[in-house]
Amino acid sequence: MSSSNLQISGLGKRYGDFVALAPTHLDVARGEFLTLLGPSGSGKTTLLSLIAGLARPDEGRVLIDGADVTYGAPYERDIGMVFQNYALFPHMTIEENIAFPLKMRKVPAAEARRRAMDALEMVRLPHVAARLPRELSGGQQQRIALARCMVYRPAIILMDEPLGALDKKLRDQMQLEIKRIHRELGTTIVYVTHDQEEAMTMSDRICLMNGGAIEQLGTPADLYFRPRTLFVADFLGESNLLRGEVASVDGDMLSVRLERHGITGPALSNGAPIKAGQKVTLMLRPQNLRVREAGDGGPLLTGKLLDVMVTGSLTKLYLDTGAADAAPIVVAYPTRRHADHYAIGQSLSVGWQAADAVAIPE
Repeated sequence: MSSSNLQISGLGKRYGDFVALAPTHLDVARGEFLTLLGPSGSGKTTLLSLIAGLARPDEGRVLIDGADVTYGAPYERDIGMVFQNYALFPHMTIEENIAFPLKMRKVPAAEARRRAMDALEMVRLPHVAARLPRELSGGQQQRIALARCMVYRPAIILMDEPLGALDKKLRDQMQLEIKRIHRELGTTIVYVTHDQEEAMTMSDRICLMNGGAIEQLGTPADLYFRPRTLFVADFLGESNLLRGEVASVDGDMLSVRLERHGITGPALSNGAPIKAGQKVTLMLRPQNLRVREAGDGGPLLTGKLLDVMVTGSLTKLYLDTGAADAAPIVVAYPTRRHADHYAIGQSLSVGWQAADAVAIPE
């Protein structure tokens, strides 16, 4: 049997002249947690709808465990779906809600009840079996929706922004819960979100989409540390993006001359072929910049401190380097009770290591 649980081959969808999804190829491994990430209109929900059978493609194929289900109805596919709005039946008890898919599949009542209680144990809510949905919190209802989806053990579970309606603390808890259940079941999950942190936290791989096409596909570390395009660098996490020109190349190690700052600094290639004289954008993550003294050596960006912002776990410094049309440089470090005190207007210099800068060719 193929190691790919789900195969997307040249799948495309148009609405008149609008291309909602350009012909797309994607293989999802058995047991993988794949996240479709991107801004509104990027094509992630269109792709999920085509996988689920909620929309018909204009071209291409969808294969689940080798079977062509491109034009099959949703109930003919071995999939489960979890939505943001839970979609629980308000007049049924929690146990009846979870057992409903089994009832539709003609599973005997005693077996359906046993499997429903097993699913409730899986989501750690066996004590709510006799309650109605309205008697549960939002987080509990989402776990029940997940249990109902798992109870018939589909080959693939599709999740469409399932945590979007929850507050941040509860959302963080549910992320851990979904990851735990995924590890225990080993089921393939395709998960849609626009939340970068959620994608980074939960995914084996991220499929970042833009303009109806895949911009980059890889592990969270691939996309975060070695973005292939400026869109990826700018979309995923916070970045300082500085335009420059490659001064020299030594394998993956580069020396980049920053156009607006008058300095040359080291960087890594993002994996694309790069040669001397080529225009690039240097990506420096705020947490990889360090405040330094002039005699510390290495490249230094110097500027006046515009603002200091404590965001909770991180403290951020904003520096005006005086470069024309350049955004302030952002520096981030863990918030400490006894931190260095910097005054607004103070001149500061920041530096970086070669491994912490990535050059992205234009």
